[in-house]
Amino acid sequence: MVATDQRLRISEIFASVQGEGSWVGIPSTFVRTSGCNLRCVWCDTPYASWRPEGPVMPVQEIASKVAHYRIDHVVLTGGEPMLFDPIETLADLCKRNGHTITIETAGTIYRDLPCDLMSISPKLGSSTPDDPAWHDRHESTRMNPEVLQRLIDRYNYQLKFVVNPESGEDLTEIEGLVRELRNVEPSRVLLMPEGTDAETLHRRARLLVPLCMERNWRLTQRLHIDLFGNTKGT
Repeated sequence: MVATDQRLRISEIFASVQGEGSWVGIPSTFVRTSGCNLRCVWCDTPYASWRPEGPVMPVQEIASKVAHYRIDHVVLTGGEPMLFDPIETLADLCKRNGHTITIETAGTIYRDLPCDLMSISPKLGSSTPDDPAWHDRHESTRMNPEVLQRLIDRYNYQLKFVVNPESGEDLTEIEGLVRELRNVEPSRVLLMPEGTDAETLHRRARLLVPLCMERNWRLTQRLHIDLFGNTKGT
């Protein structure tokens, strides 16, 4: 019996194409939970992290809104959706409704729940903000190799890293983490350029191409930025 009396704070529910990762271009319904345990300096959804907003909704109502779009794929994202116990109930409801589920997470929290693709985006040192209220907290919790290993061992996964190749700081940290983790397939390591405008993304993506080719990693763009700009609901 799936409990349906639980609630989640939701910043937005919308339908679009997946803009990132190995399933890029797939029509999907996005459920963006509001609230995050990290505060990335370059966060492009501050309304779900730095300044959480949105109504608190019953999970049954959320699942009904998802079903209304009549789209197979569902992306549970945030913020950090794995923070909240009711995400397990929502994932159960979506799976019962026949959806293919992607969960987008920073990989600091482990849960057992229905998931067809665990899209893990570990946060690198370059994500740590200067904000005095969050610097130490973010830095001490942004990376949890034990949780990452459990997620990799349990789920169909991808490791998606936000990278600014112009800074030269991120690659060494990624390589160290990949070596530390067991059984990471190179084809499941994705580099994605950091940026919120098409010009920046294209310039940095070109710099990432040789880095991916040297390591047999993958490059992912941010298709939704190309198509719609850095806007909500896309």
